[in-house]
Amino acid sequence: MSRKNLDLREAIAFVRMGAPLTAIEGVPLAQAFGRVLAEPIDASRDQPPFRASAMDGYAVRRADITAGSILPVVGESAAGRRYPDILEPGQAVRIFTGAPVPDGADAIVIQETTRAADGRVELLPDSVATPGHIRQAGQDFTAGTRLLDAGVRLDAWRLSLVAAAGLAEVAVRAKPRVAVLCTGDELVPPGGTPAPDQIYESGSAAVMALITQWGGEAAFIGTEADDVDALQATLAAVDADLIVTIGGASVGDHDLVRPALMRLGLVSDFVSLNLRPGKPTAFGILDSGAHVLGMPGNPASAFVVAQLLLKPWIEATLGLRIGGLPATDPFVKAVTATAIPANGPRESYLRAALDVMEDGRLRVTPFSDQDSSLVSVFARAGALVRLASNAAVTQAGSLVDILRLERL
Repeated sequence: MSRKNLDLREAIAFVRMGAPLTAIEGVPLAQAFGRVLAEPIDASRDQPPFRASAMDGYAVRRADITAGSILPVVGESAAGRRYPDILEPGQAVRIFTGAPVPDGADAIVIQETTRAADGRVELLPDSVATPGHIRQAGQDFTAGTRLLDAGVRLDAWRLSLVAAAGLAEVAVRAKPRVAVLCTGDELVPPGGTPAPDQIYESGSAAVMALITQWGGEAAFIGTEADDVDALQATLAAVDADLIVTIGGASVGDHDLVRPALMRLGLVSDFVSLNLRPGKPTAFGILDSGAHVLGMPGNPASAFVVAQLLLKPWIEATLGLRIGGLPATDPFVKAVTATAIPANGPRESYLRAALDVMEDGRLRVTPFSDQDSSLVSVFARAGALVRLASNAAVTQAGSLVDILRLERL
């Protein structure tokens, strides 16, 4: 059944259901940044695997720490090269940050509270008040500890944790293959020469970048004219997990994407949304097994739909989870700097500038012109302001729900 004017939350549910998990592949740690873990990572050993000094100084027995004590320095413990013997009473070992603490020692006296000469070290009065500085074995994590769950994205800090666990390769989800096709007789590629009635095609540049940013592998099919036979031939040749079409999704005489897809066995989950911008949005599956997300041709509409539906599809194929739950874009509260008129029957998303007030709260200023064809407005936007269907006038200074855009 082809559902029309579907609520956005229902549409997101259909999109997630139509997002099969990608295969698992192993990648070197150096190539794992931004990838999503497919398997959990457990610690195979304690970290650190030994008691380690947190400071440069001298390893001693706490019982020997008295102001004015002079202890013989019997050796040295450096990072990667421990003092091999047991520290006996009345002895000290020169030690450096990260080095293993000798057996027998239970305190580190920092070098600033000592005076060394002729193979001996004198403990100054301040040394009595500041002993310790030992990192216990397993203080960071112990063998068998679950370090990372499947479904987390490997950022810089998580990569460091994987490295600390000693792994040179990790199991991640393969990037979903997303092919992008733009349609319209009015479009000419950037760098081309437009006729008087043509414009430059600008939607694919953003959508391709967003696919890459969100973890997919983007491929540009090209720009196709409004010709159903040509569209069918082009779409039939695509090998991808998801085909994203930009344009030709409405019901006009020149909107031919759906007829072309129907020839390829399209079964639609929905064909329009109760959404502004983005009403002529469709989702379904072809006989080939590829899913299709049909987005409006106006850039702002396409970008809003990409944020609301394409991103969840990619994240679902990757098994991305946040806080143990399937990833969702959290809406946060912000103060609106200007009044917002009453909304119509469709849930709406307004492009808005975003800044931070002196008291630390977020503030949005919706742009006065919300025409769905405006690329310049989206380029300046930092957030989307969500308005419920039939929402009343929102007064300046009120709190509104916003979706922050990921600006680099």
